[in-house]
Amino acid sequence: MFQSMLEQQYGIKVENEQIEINRCPALKGNGWIYLIANPGNREEESIQELVQIAEHLNQLGDKDTAIFMRDKKGNWMTDWEQRQYCVLASRQKEENQRQTRLGRKLAKFHERGRRVPFQIQRISRIGQWKRLWEQRLEQMEKVWNGLLFQAPEDEFERMFIESFPYFMGLTENAIQYLVDTELDDDPLEIDSGTVCHERFTQNTWSSSSGPYAIKFPFDWVFDHRSRDLAEWTRERYWRNIQTYDMDVRYFFEHYQSVSPLSSFSWRLLYSRLIFPLHYFECVESYYITQSEQEKKLLEERMGRILKQSSEYERFLAQFFQLTGAPVRRLNLPQLEWLYH
Repeated sequence: MFQSMLEQQYGIKVENEQIEINRCPALKGNGWIYLIANPGNREEESIQELVQIAEHLNQLGDKDTAIFMRDKKGNWMTDWEQRQYCVLASRQKEENQRQTRLGRKLAKFHERGRRVPFQIQRISRIGQWKRLWEQRLEQMEKVWNGLLFQAPEDEFERMFIESFPYFMGLTENAIQYLVDTELDDDPLEIDSGTVCHERFTQNTWSSSSGPYAIKFPFDWVFDHRSRDLAEWTRERYWRNIQTYDMDVRYFFEHYQSVSPLSSFSWRLLYSRLIFPLHYFECVESYYITQSEQEKKLLEERMGRILKQSSEYERFLAQFFQLTGAPVRRLNLPQLEWLYH
């Protein structure tokens, strides 16, 4: 299907073997990989920003960034079989299998992203965390209030009803820590906005269907670098809570060998780790999904989150020490109650 689309809409001939990269169908041809992306409900202006950012990063030497293609009519989005698609192209090169230092690579990516020479508005999340966290908390509190005076329908609901007050308290801590940071600390030049990811993890830049390293613009938002650092750390912690120590230490060591973090960066990063995003996403996903199988998995995840909550507190208490953050020199505030 997409082979015909590429030929008719873009004039591109490809092989007929379809692979998947970044959750997208992809086809190979003439030394390139073409990713077929569904723009979802993104507006033209958001796509335009992503197009410009991808070109900017590519010009600064980031050859792993996929570039948007115009169709024959000159559009960034093309209509095909009553749906819209974007096509992105990346040079077909295989990722070096040796252990790449992801921390260093991310720091270099952020440095390039900081030099975007135009205003980013549509995909910007700069300065919006507090509002977004408060909104999520408010919505969840409404759901929780609605369930309080009735018997829980299932095990998940019981866990949610009992655990929400604790996670509400944690969220309020995160918001307060964030507000204090913005009031007490001054951002440095290194704290200016950069190209970040909705959720940056160990696998964001690697493909499940082969050794391809492709940076995919639809993963991007414009934000403070600490977003990616916090989300990588969160995902690494939850992947295996027995073995995260060394990985987290090395990741921050490698990142800071390129870009040392300011006190503002450390504090934003810490506020984001305090915010229990893993809990919010688990509850929200449960009430959205129609799939019984998915619900079962989310119930198991919820059980794990609750069981590990005191271990997560321990992780937060030792985070600065683990990453070698200069707590005294930068006067980084700690959460007193974590140490009692």
